[in-house]
Amino acid sequence: MFVCSSCGAREPATTRASGCACGGLWDLEHEHPPFGLDAVDRGEWSMFRYRAFMGLDDDTAWRSVTMGEGMTPIIDFDDDLALKMDYFMPTLSFKDRGAAVLVAHCVSIGVENVAQDSSGNAGHAVAAYCARAGIGCEIFVPEGTSPKKIDLIRACGATVNVVPGNRDHCAEVCRAKVADEGVYYANHVYNPVFYEGTKTFAYEIYEQLGRVPANILVPVGNGTLFLGLMKGLEDLLHAGLIETMPQIIAVQAQGCDPLLRAAEAGASQPVTVTPEPTLAEGIAIGAPMRGAQILAHARRYGVRFVHAPEDEILRARAALAARGVYCEHTTAANLAAYWQYCRQWGPTPDCLTAMCGAGLKSDH
Repeated sequence: MFVCSSCGAREPATTRASGCACGGLWDLEHEHPPFGLDAVDRGEWSMFRYRAFMGLDDDTAWRSVTMGEGMTPIIDFDDDLALKMDYFMPTLSFKDRGAAVLVAHCVSIGVENVAQDSSGNAGHAVAAYCARAGIGCEIFVPEGTSPKKIDLIRACGATVNVVPGNRDHCAEVCRAKVADEGVYYANHVYNPVFYEGTKTFAYEIYEQLGRVPANILVPVGNGTLFLGLMKGLEDLLHAGLIETMPQIIAVQAQGCDPLLRAAEAGASQPVTVTPEPTLAEGIAIGAPMRGAQILAHARRYGVRFVHAPEDEILRARAALAARGVYCEHTTAANLAAYWQYCRQWGPTPDCLTAMCGAGLKSDH
């Protein structure tokens, strides 16, 4: 069941409406048993091993869509920081977690064509899974998106529209098409089914380590990984598998930080900012649509926000490459932010962060 996050209106999950008539975004309401490893399908080597806890429409559509996404390894960067290698995915980014579930949902309800706006990785993921499912796909990306990401989207057979202006304007253009033509909006921010995939990030950490690290550092633009992580951790908390939430460290770009500024001001809505050019294109979101939800989680669980200093992103990328990990700029921003966090808060051992996108997806 889809439930409006603003007015509480309810619609069947089969709805084609991208949001509530009041303008609010949908949340997904579904019942599942308390998380436990005994209900994990150990015979399925993908994130769908956790399907007992996911809001899937049926138990068949995912089988025709999955490409083995999830189950990414955790490796050490140094004695204090671990890396969850989420670019070990079919389309080389963590967005496959959400895209696989969202496209499986589209298959279940008979969607034939979708549109989506993206800074690149989510567009590639949705395009790839749509290609696998035989669903028509049109992706809108802002100018300045990595040419390699655009090539990858087109290679999957999707139509690509490069929109002048910033990431937020690109989303507005895409949503206008959705409103005018009634095409299904397979958006990773609007559609709550996407978060049923990203929450498996938390499940995997627990299953792989047998615990949850004391600190988890996560990039936040639109918050698709952040919100999924929080959903998954809440499931672990409610099941009694962890006693307290880990310290969540939310990363914002130095030149695009509406959530960090809001958190510092104690505001419940993102602060209005004018995004500046940044190497961390994947989190350069000036107006995050689920910003109020992100900030509510931040207040509830004591999340700390930190900048990724722009002048340290390339140094961080080189440091990761020197350890054999070749990632894109937005992902390198996580390490730059970790260094900044340690300067602000002191040594931070037992920390984990995500390697969200592969280096082959952005210029060296």
